[in-house]
Amino acid sequence: MLTQISKNATRRRVHDRIRKKLLGTTERPRLNIYRSLNHIYAQVIDDLKGLTLVSASSAEGSKESRNRGGNIASAKAVGKTVAERAKAKGIDKVVFDRGGYIYHGRVRALADAAREAGLKF
Repeated sequence: MLTQISKNATRRRVHDRIRKKLLGTTERPRLNIYRSLNHIYAQVIDDLKGLTLVSASSAEGSKESRNRGGNIASAKAVGKTVAERAKAKGIDKVVFDRGGYIYHGRVRALADAAREAGLKF
């Protein structure tokens, strides 16, 4: 009998495989993405120190000021915000960790917006 593996379990397996190869250092921290159905989150992480240096999400701010988080427009806004916050802290180069998600849609929009705002991958 065939057993079903959830989409999230598959994503976790892929993410673990990616994380074996990626390491965020002080000079080049890791830009991690988490995508839920309603929002998208991004963090810049220094793995050597175990610190989150910068974060941004579509769930930030007051309910009236934020966009609906599950779309490409809000992913672009989060990418721009996380890049601006990173640049303010003196971070201009990062290692991109797509979190096991396919590089398409909201993940790609966030990455492109972060690049346009000045982060180098």
